[in-house]
Amino acid sequence: MGYFSSLRRLRDRRELGDRGLSTIEVVILAPVMMMFILVLVAFGQLVDGRGALDGAARDAARAGSIQKDHVTAMAEARKAAEADLTDICSGPVTVTQTSAGFEPDTIFSVEVSCEVRGLAMLGLDIPTTLTASFSSPLDPFRRTV
Repeated sequence: MGYFSSLRRLRDRRELGDRGLSTIEVVILAPVMMMFILVLVAFGQLVDGRGALDGAARDAARAGSIQKDHVTAMAEARKAAEADLTDICSGPVTVTQTSAGFEPDTIFSVEVSCEVRGLAMLGLDIPTTLTASFSSPLDPFRRTV
């Protein structure tokens, strides 16, 4: 009987040694998993920002290409880009014309850039400025006075 009782005590001691191990694993792994999920969300916002910026550049180029003069074209391009990027950018939206002139039968190209708040939600103060460009032909039947 002494042999079996010593085996039983050894088994009981081993079971007591494993008690609480899963709690320690959860305490260690939970913050790591939460940080991984936050990084995925942050990079998802960057991808969403890139898509929105490409769409804003397209809309800005098209809005500018149908105007009658250069000043109005840049104002409408800026207005279109800002309307598309209201929820995406954390700073000002800049719209610059990259094509030369505003003559009929030419191309109107714009470059739109802004700072996206992607990694700022993680507490990383890394400026993430994204830029997109698009070209649209000047409409031969555009608005006239």
